[in-house]
Amino acid sequence: MDYRFLGSTGVRVSSLCLGALAFGRELDEAASHCIIGRYLEAGGNFIDTADSYGDGRSEEIVGRAIRDCREQIVLATKVGWQVGDRPDDVGLSRRRIIRSLEGSLRRLRTDHVDVYYLHCWDAAADIERVVRVMGELVRAGEVRYWGVSNFTGWQIAHTMAIARRSGCAVPVAVQPQYSLMVRNIEREVLPAAQWFDLAVVAWSPLARGMLADRFRSGEAPLEHSRIGCSRFWIDDWRRWDRERHWCVLETVRDLAAERERTSAQIALNWLLQQPGVTAPVLGVTKLSQLEENLGALGWELTAEELERLEEASAFATGYPYEFMNRWEEVR
Repeated sequence: MDYRFLGSTGVRVSSLCLGALAFGRELDEAASHCIIGRYLEAGGNFIDTADSYGDGRSEEIVGRAIRDCREQIVLATKVGWQVGDRPDDVGLSRRRIIRSLEGSLRRLRTDHVDVYYLHCWDAAADIERVVRVMGELVRAGEVRYWGVSNFTGWQIAHTMAIARRSGCAVPVAVQPQYSLMVRNIEREVLPAAQWFDLAVVAWSPLARGMLADRFRSGEAPLEHSRIGCSRFWIDDWRRWDRERHWCVLETVRDLAAERERTSAQIALNWLLQQPGVTAPVLGVTKLSQLEENLGALGWELTAEELERLEEASAFATGYPYEFMNRWEEVR
């Protein structure tokens, strides 16, 4: 296992983060513990969950699995997503954040989390109050560091500015969606993260299994698949089932055959070589998938191979980014 710094914290985390979305939802506790155990055996020390995963069951399973090795783990969870039917069961109000952290600590069987993410921007919440609450939790020792997920570039910059101006603990990590299929964060989110020295912990690095070569053009995902079992991702799939994405996958398949690797290993290795990326979050549902993903470590794609993937997955950055790039070329 390789290790990288978590932003500017000085903390070293494994370059593959284990995501716990499936624990307690698609996987029972025994299967989840088996995957966690193999990940730890391989040298992994970075586990990511959320209060909303499996209605809290994911946190419970993770908590029981790591109770004898808690101090070896950099443990991350999140707040903000819908977790119940009450009006205050969603969002980033002060009450919600504090109450959610109390629940997460109880389920995780720990007195602190190492990284506490705001799961998504909440337009109804005063971000200055949110920043102050996160600062209080850091000072209290219940949260070591905090970060943001699914924020835009300007939201990251605004949050950082408020934290600095207020003298509060600043975010240290951002968790965006990022893969060969979804490179939109290269417009603003990735540059913002690099500017502020934030760790980039990428979710859905295999595009919900598409880059693991689990789907075929024109065929609906199987009902038991990660995409097929969720109305949210079925709707997303209709936007992804398009020519550009299948062309990207074809290039990934070709490289996998040439390198005697799997498509998933090619896609993960590409991500690990992108500037600013700290770790992709592995969303495995089988032990065999974890073993396959671990095979993305210990080697690198060549410059020529990276260029082929770049050409296949290139996307239109649009205005003003293309304009700014042309200006830089001629000035």
